[in-house]
Amino acid sequence: MDAEFKRLRWRCRRGTRELDQLLGWWLETRYNAASPELRSGFAGLLEQQDPELWDWLLGKGQATEPNQAAVIDEIRTQHRV
Repeated sequence: MDAEFKRLRWRCRRGTRELDQLLGWWLETRYNAASPELRSGFAGLLEQQDPELWDWLLGKGQATEPNQAAVIDEIRTQHRV
């Protein structure tokens, strides 16, 4: 596992179990096969505040950056508990 992946895994730890699970799911299942643009979008999501991320994941708002919005959409439509 490379250093960048480890750094992202650490940044997925948000202190809220639900966000930890959703972000960690994308990292573990999608990141390696994702395009560089989606990887960049995911890294950008990790810079956002938790309330904003949570709203986007619940569909109460939308990321303005297209690659971030694409990652959010993948999480919302493909993640299953």
